[in-house]
Amino acid sequence: MFYSKKLSQFRNLSHCFFSKKNGVSEGIYKSLNCGIGSNDKKENVKKNLFLVSKKMGVEKSDLILMHQTHSNKVIVVDEKNKKNEKLVTDALVTDLKGIALAVLTADCVPIILYDKKNNIIGCIHAGWKGALSGVIENTIKKFKELKKDNQIIASVGPCIGKESYEVGEEFYQTFVSKSDFNNKFFAKTKNDKFFFDLRGFVISILSENGVLEIDGIDLDTFEESDNFFSYRRSQKLGELDYGRCISSISLIKS
Repeated sequence: MFYSKKLSQFRNLSHCFFSKKNGVSEGIYKSLNCGIGSNDKKENVKKNLFLVSKKMGVEKSDLILMHQTHSNKVIVVDEKNKKNEKLVTDALVTDLKGIALAVLTADCVPIILYDKKNNIIGCIHAGWKGALSGVIENTIKKFKELKKDNQIIASVGPCIGKESYEVGEEFYQTFVSKSDFNNKFFAKTKNDKFFFDLRGFVISILSENGVLEIDGIDLDTFEESDNFFSYRRSQKLGELDYGRCISSISLIKS
C-alpha cells in the first residue's frame, strides 16, 4: 500500500494506492486483483474488494467503482446515483462523506484529488486516450461546478514508466499533431520508436489546469512485478489476461 505525503496530512481523508499484495486471488491474478472485468474468479474479486473497503473504512456497497472505457467522461456521485453499480465513466467526483471513490489500473495512471478548501474529492483513470481527450480537464471543471475557488491537491499513482512505454510513429504523431508542446514527452529510441512519458504528460495537464499541489508515487508498474499488475507486462509474457490494482479516496464521516 502506498500513500500520498500531501494527502496524508488531512485527518478527514482516507486514501490509498493499493499494491497487488494482501489479497486472495491466485495464478496470474495473485493476489489483490480488483478487476471485476477480469476473468478471475468472481468470488475472489469480491473478497478482494471487501478487503479494500474494510481498509478504506467504508461498507462494501459504499466502495464506488467505475466501468472504465478510456473516455473523457466524469460523473458526480450524489445521493441519487451512489448505489448505481454501473457508472460508465473514467472519473468520479463527490462531496459526500462515508463513500470511497475508486479507480482500477494496470499501467494507466490513477489520480486522486482533494479540494482542501471545499471538501471535494475525485479520482481519475488516465490512460493515454482519456488524458489526450480531456478527462483530467473535465474532472477539474466538475470540481469548479460544485464549488468555485478551488484549492486542489492531486496525487499521481503508480503507472507505466517512460523507459517501459515504447510506442510507434503513429502514436507519436497522434500527440504532436494535437500540440507541438507534447513532443517533450517523447524520446526517440534506437529503432525509430519512442519512449512516452505518460506520468509527465498527466502532471503537465494537472498543472496547466490550476492544480498547484501535486505529488505522487513514482513507481513503474511494468518493472515492479512484485507490487503491481501490468497490462503491457502480461502481453509481453503471453498471458491471456491480467489483474487490476485499485486506488481509492474517501471523506471520512465525522
